[in-house]
Amino acid sequence: MGKQSDPIILAGDVGGSKTVLAAFAQVKGENRLLAREIFASREFPTLSAVIERFMAGRRLRPAAAAFGVAGPVVDGRVQATNLPWLVDESDLRHSLGGIPVHLLNDLAALAHAVPVLPSGEVETIHAGMPKDHGTLAVVAPGTGLGEAFLVWAGGGYRAVASEGGHADFAPGDELQAELLAYLRPRFGHVSWERVCSGGGIPNIYAFFKDSGGMPEPPWLAAQLAAGGDPTPVIVRSGLENTSAICRAALDLFVSVLAAEAGNLALKVLADGGVYFGGGLPPRILPLLRVPAFSRTFSAKGRFAGLLERIPLRVITHPEAGLRGAALFAMKAVRVAISSDKD
Repeated sequence: MGKQSDPIILAGDVGGSKTVLAAFAQVKGENRLLAREIFASREFPTLSAVIERFMAGRRLRPAAAAFGVAGPVVDGRVQATNLPWLVDESDLRHSLGGIPVHLLNDLAALAHAVPVLPSGEVETIHAGMPKDHGTLAVVAPGTGLGEAFLVWAGGGYRAVASEGGHADFAPGDELQAELLAYLRPRFGHVSWERVCSGGGIPNIYAFFKDSGGMPEPPWLAAQLAAGGDPTPVIVRSGLENTSAICRAALDLFVSVLAAEAGNLALKVLADGGVYFGGGLPPRILPLLRVPAFSRTFSAKGRFAGLLERIPLRVITHPEAGLRGAALFAMKAVRVAISSDKD
């Protein structure tokens, strides 16, 4: 544990499946991990309950806290997108003894970490020709589909949250048009997240299964019927080529991911690069390294040449979002210390 003079911060990455909490102390200019624990989000009624469990038995007195939560943060509150949690900064501040507490969109938290990620935690799948201090885009398919971007301002990058993953899904070919027609009666509004996320992969799989063109092997049916999350089963079989229907679902997912990443790159003019975060991209790296992925990304008609110059990189560090939240909280502590000195 850091010395008493070393400020301790509490950081969290709150997702639909899991919540990761950690305590850090800034020692010699670096955030040093003191404690870390993973919780199954749906086993708790609130984020406060998770924090209480984490703090129990630990002699920690954080000076500030920051939490990345999947959902839009409005006036210090966020209704988690894939959890029945309404998270409020003021409630958390009260339960943590009045310390400064900051809620961030989970992709904004991830974006805060992007400029400081070491080369060993990023895999380049398309080198491109990045512009110095160019805008950076972040696309993260995990439980849902998160999006954010960073703009250069005042000598550093500023992270901006987005809910672009909930924009209308736009099919890029006839197969995707059939997928949209299949999903529309089931969901009404079909967003990119419905097809480009961990929750979207089973939707694509169901489309292929129900269309009748690809049979479901009995062994695969048995694994999927065993319960639990079907996505890992589909992804594993698709990567190993043990099932044609799983490989087709995975290939379609990858094509949709490339297309939506290209859309975001156009909308924010991400001439500094596009970063893929979330749990899925590191697992399917072999499918992202192939030239077809970058070709689909840049297939935007008259702007194809522009997108071909944009680097594409995969964030391989599994908890970059947690690191980004910690960086944000520590920055808040430094600002408070500086204000006290003034």
